[in-house]
Amino acid sequence: MFRALLLTKDDEGTVASTVTDLDDSALPEGDATVAVEYSTVNYKDGLALKNLNGVVRTWPMVPGIDFAGTVIEAPGLAAGSRVVLNGWGVGESHWGGFAQRARVKAGWLTPLPDAISTKRAMAIGTAGFTSMLCVLALEAHGSRPGDGPVIVTGASGGVGSTAVAILATLGYEVHASTGRPNESEYLKGLGATTIIPRDELTGSPRMLGKVRWAAGIDAVGSTTLANVLSMVRDDGCVAACGLAQGMDLPTSVAPFILRGVTLAGVNSVTRTAEQRTVAWERLATDLPFEKLDAMTTTAGLADLPRLAEEILAGQVRGRVVIDVNV
Repeated sequence: MFRALLLTKDDEGTVASTVTDLDDSALPEGDATVAVEYSTVNYKDGLALKNLNGVVRTWPMVPGIDFAGTVIEAPGLAAGSRVVLNGWGVGESHWGGFAQRARVKAGWLTPLPDAISTKRAMAIGTAGFTSMLCVLALEAHGSRPGDGPVIVTGASGGVGSTAVAILATLGYEVHASTGRPNESEYLKGLGATTIIPRDELTGSPRMLGKVRWAAGIDAVGSTTLANVLSMVRDDGCVAACGLAQGMDLPTSVAPFILRGVTLAGVNSVTRTAEQRTVAWERLATDLPFEKLDAMTTTAGLADLPRLAEEILAGQVRGRVVIDVNV
């Protein structure tokens, strides 16, 4: 038996979430079984728990798009190996990480670097993994610390907080955009040099604005992304990975044609094993763990309904680790 948060939907479409005991025979198909130690809460998890945007596609569902733990059995992996999983539709169409057991495809698992514990892996989670993919996208484009300031939007959230910490550690001058002015000292503690009020990026965007940044990481989308694009220098790059503000992009081709700006889309769900290994190895060296620990709080399975409300309302700072054994 194992404990899990189970989402169910009745014939009238009413969704309920219950922390319950399940038998191993209830686990979905897969060739790998993992003893889950920790999961985490992402924006997509909040949507799943509130049954919004069609995130959950199979019922009943154990949500949680991330987990870290030890292998019980899996081809190619020794029992007891520490592994992490991000994405692959887990928590959406396949049972996820808000449980003490998970059964998945072995190819979805990534061995953890020795320097990262299972708890810190979930403090990183999909949010931090995505942040590193964004940094790698900027580097692949040729961005370097001496090029000028880098803007990070949604900086108080999980993706943004981790991106600020990584970029600052790598030597970038980081400008952090947030709608929560009370988080200024928190963001400066992570390494941001300048705080940009969110309102500066929510007005109607110009086709081209005054150049302010060499590059950017955007976790918001819509008007905010359009404004950022209009103020990036010639041949700069913006890595975009979020859509909390919306899926539209109210801009023109001007930034791309007249300034040669590159918009690099970052999808963390279906990265290859090699890409995942590279990102996690870079996280082990480039993310300062003291800053990660400072942005992390811990909760249990019973706290998830409350946390879903808070993350969708933009009230969660940094990262929340879910100890599935609490």
